[in-house]
Amino acid sequence: MTTQVILLNGGSSSGKSGIVRCLQAILPGPWLALGVDTMVDAMPASLRASESGIAFAPDGAVNVGPDFMALDAAWTEGVAAMARAGARIVIDDVFLGGAASQERWRKALAGLDVLWVGVRCESAVAVGREIARGDRPQGMAALQAEVVHQGVTYDLEVDTTRTESLDCARIIAARVG
Repeated sequence: MTTQVILLNGGSSSGKSGIVRCLQAILPGPWLALGVDTMVDAMPASLRASESGIAFAPDGAVNVGPDFMALDAAWTEGVAAMARAGARIVIDDVFLGGAASQERWRKALAGLDVLWVGVRCESAVAVGREIARGDRPQGMAALQAEVVHQGVTYDLEVDTTRTESLDCARIIAARVG
């Protein structure tokens, strides 16, 4: 079967976005890049930093409310529908709920050929990237580094601690059918 979806899961500042850009450059044909940040950016401003939407605490914790969860469910189904309609998609996500987050995607992507990829990065390195990028609350990378992988199963894992995004993308691309 031909891979229709590549789903990358990893904590904040683990290197997922860089890998996605490299995958788009090296994979044959067009691949759409969609992720949780895309969805958050598309939300109305009133739901960013709200109890019913999504709020980022000063320590880096992420809190999601019922409106966010409803939009996320619709987003997930919409991404799956695009894949079913023939778009090849690379998803960049952060499984804050570990195995439960993966199960949500498994249900939505049922029947599609999905390559599940864990993107790991040592916490100290991710924290350094977080500080350098300056667009995330400090502490988010450390809080997410391990929790996003708890109970999650992958077809493949890459570690960006000492491996460049392009090399990780090449490893992933070699597994795409």
